[in-house]
Amino acid sequence: MKTVGGTLGSVHSSLVAGVDEAGRGPLAGPVVAAAVILDAGKPISGLADSKMLTPERREILAATIKRRALGWGLGRVGVEDIDKINVLQASLLAMRRAVEAMSVVADLVLVDGSHAPPMASNVLTVRKGDAKVAAIAAASILAKVARDAEMRTLDRHFPGYGFSRHKGYPTPLHLLALKVFGVSPVHRKSFAPVRQLLTPSP
Repeated sequence: MKTVGGTLGSVHSSLVAGVDEAGRGPLAGPVVAAAVILDAGKPISGLADSKMLTPERREILAATIKRRALGWGLGRVGVEDIDKINVLQASLLAMRRAVEAMSVVADLVLVDGSHAPPMASNVLTVRKGDAKVAAIAAASILAKVARDAEMRTLDRHFPGYGFSRHKGYPTPLHLLALKVFGVSPVHRKSFAPVRQLLTPSP
């Protein structure tokens, strides 16, 4: 595995997959990763880091990516495994599952960040890859849209926490709801704000 810090103009491969994840920071819900192989013959305008886009724009782009990409896949890891293996390892596992879920085998996998999972394909890590590589930006969009949809579903099953609004991130609203309603089955018990509520006071 190599890390790329600059541009990727020198990287050439017939099938290049971009990989990114969503959900490392929240206190609840899964980590979701996506892998995308874009079609050079069907360019998609407006690809960017998912955090820089409105929810509406992400939804539109996600539909376009799925329609035009040569291949795409999603991978997820739930809260039980996040608590068992830690969120970094869970993120790497979700990335590997996303790559394995694609119907097309990539010659090269470009992973956002500085950590990448072991896999059969050649892998390069790319710092700030979602701002440099279109396929990684596309993956960040698919991962974010998929995870947000799951958090909206969890909001219906566990009302009161506001999952549809904050998507599990530790906002003041979420932290207050944790104190009022307690820890739900979809909270990450290994994360400090949640763990502290489960630890009896001395």
